[in-house]
Amino acid sequence: MSLEERFGTVKPVIAMVHFPGLPGRPRHDRVAGRARLLDVVGRDLAVLQDAGVDAVLFCNEADIPYQLTVGPEIPAAMAAVISELNSSVRVPFGVNILWDARASLAVARATGATFIREVLTGVYESDLGLIEPSLGDLASYREAIGASDVAFFGNITPEFSSTLGTRTVAERARSASFLGLDAILISGPEAGVPFAMSDLRAAKEAVPQTPVLANTGVTADRLAEILAIADGVIVGTSLKADGVTWNPVDPARARRFMEAAREIRAAPAVAT
Repeated sequence: MSLEERFGTVKPVIAMVHFPGLPGRPRHDRVAGRARLLDVVGRDLAVLQDAGVDAVLFCNEADIPYQLTVGPEIPAAMAAVISELNSSVRVPFGVNILWDARASLAVARATGATFIREVLTGVYESDLGLIEPSLGDLASYREAIGASDVAFFGNITPEFSSTLGTRTVAERARSASFLGLDAILISGPEAGVPFAMSDLRAAKEAVPQTPVLANTGVTADRLAEILAIADGVIVGTSLKADGVTWNPVDPARARRFMEAAREIRAAPAVAT
């Protein structure tokens, strides 16, 4: 399935819906509990949809320090909140549990998500430990739980980490495409921080047949430059009040971003 078929447009804008801290994590508000999760997630979801985003990505961004394998309380809480809000979701959506691809896939299957975002290929040293996904095992698990329609969006330059080995971004992109990833993501060193345009260009030139999306540090004023190469963007921090990751989504920022996206998509294509 192409990005246009999945999201209803070329060059889709996928906006982050960040959960507050979830149960068992340092930032979880035990007093406010489930009500706070519903309030925060529901409010940001409504603002983003009103602004006209093409899709949303539910993520446990506030669960720092992140875990490579989460406990059952994390996917359970996320699935419960997403399911309760499901009737309000008007756009395609994805799931990202940092950094547990199996948990993300389970929640996606339970809630009707169309994709997951994770580190799915390669091996990386990171601030969280060694990231070494097993794509083959995950693909088998996807089939076993009846989630074959859930797309794999794989981050090949993950935040807080660096690759082990000497393969270039282009080589990693070609491998990820060959192994069946539905989209390849290019990130900066952490959430909200711009990626290297050279990485984006190298990945896209290496795999013209596979969608390549910009994954961090996307702002409205850089959108034209980015979408001249990328097949879409995932955006979070720049839509938040004052551009701070942990703040609520700012309706004015979200509207301006989508206005810019629509203008760019409506403009005649220019060769790059």
